[in-house]
Amino acid sequence: MRWYFKALGTRKIVEFIVLVLFVIFFLGPLLNLAILAFTGKWNYPDVMPHQWSMKWWTFVFKQEDIPQSIGLSFMIAAIVTGLSIVLCIPAAYAFARIRFPLSRFFLFSFLLTHAFPKMGLYVSIAVLFYKLGLVNTLLGVVLIHMINVLMFMTWIPTAAFRNVHQAQEESARDVGAGPIRVFLKITLPMALPGIIVASIFTFLNSLDEAQGTFLVGIPNYKTMPIVMYSIISDYPAYAGAVFSIILTAPTIILLLAAKRFVSADVMSSGFTLK
Repeated sequence: MRWYFKALGTRKIVEFIVLVLFVIFFLGPLLNLAILAFTGKWNYPDVMPHQWSMKWWTFVFKQEDIPQSIGLSFMIAAIVTGLSIVLCIPAAYAFARIRFPLSRFFLFSFLLTHAFPKMGLYVSIAVLFYKLGLVNTLLGVVLIHMINVLMFMTWIPTAAFRNVHQAQEESARDVGAGPIRVFLKITLPMALPGIIVASIFTFLNSLDEAQGTFLVGIPNYKTMPIVMYSIISDYPAYAGAVFSIILTAPTIILLLAAKRFVSADVMSSGFTLK
């Protein structure tokens, strides 16, 4: 019995150490960004800055491209998310409810955009868009963002629709509800958490997209990630830290808002072929 309690205590200590390392690994870079963003002067090897200041925030927001890039990024992300919902949700419902030839193959094909190096894929798309006159256009940028988010907006909603038992839909039909009413009153509300999760991932992925935007949208369409890269390369790390926080803040806020909808069952079943 004494040996059991000793082993249990050792296990708790190991778990605590692993948890601390986990927190340091994920929160350490964010803490470093926060310190750099409010640093006036910080010389190596000092542990903490000599001077705290807001001057780099003022410097970043005085750049002409910053407000425009922030507004453009959120506008593109909203358009991409809206169009993805309109186009992909019907497809996800079809994958979940209709058995047709090669359905599993078509569902699996949405993973292909993440199966290869994105830069090579984007270069091929950029060449095609150039021939179609879509380079340096809002439509071209939106399309290349949508290509990158198709997986989220098909796999996760498909799993959400599959988790809605058909017996519930059949019960509604038995009492006289039509197909559209059954979908709006039964199927869609029960699948809504998965759709919300997919929509948030789509919005954040579009907000963070840089490579495709650079190849298709430059020079007229400079989103936040593109401007951030230029600031990091041309100015001190303090300015880059400020812009990184600006880019990271929406991600943290939306993920916290979506926390109630994210579950292990939804995520795991979203990547399972049935």
